[in-house]
Amino acid sequence: RPPQCERCGELEETCQCPPEVTQRTPPEKQTARLSVEKRKKGKVVTLVVGLSPEGNDLPELLTRLKGTCGAGGTLKDGEIEIQGKHLDRVRETLQKIGYRVKG
Repeated sequence: RPPQCERCGELEETCQCPPEVTQRTPPEKQTARLSVEKRKKGKVVTLVVGLSPEGNDLPELLTRLKGTCGAGGTLKDGEIEIQGKHLDRVRETLQKIGYRVKG
């Protein structure tokens, strides 16, 4: 049985429905918590937690923070990790975007 569109009932291949718009939570209504964590072998990472994956484009935010800090980073379990101690740069960037920042 071929997949059908839930809105119009047409086959998904022939469906003309516009894509669903995801609701984004405005940055002004969110608080990002920053911290620095020491890992194995003396490695230091800056963590950004408290931002919901549903209301944000975390991969885009990660790319922006990595570019600002000039460092690598990753997204794990809804937390952004930036390699190195970059609290000031991350705080400044998030505040420019409009997020409230603690830590």
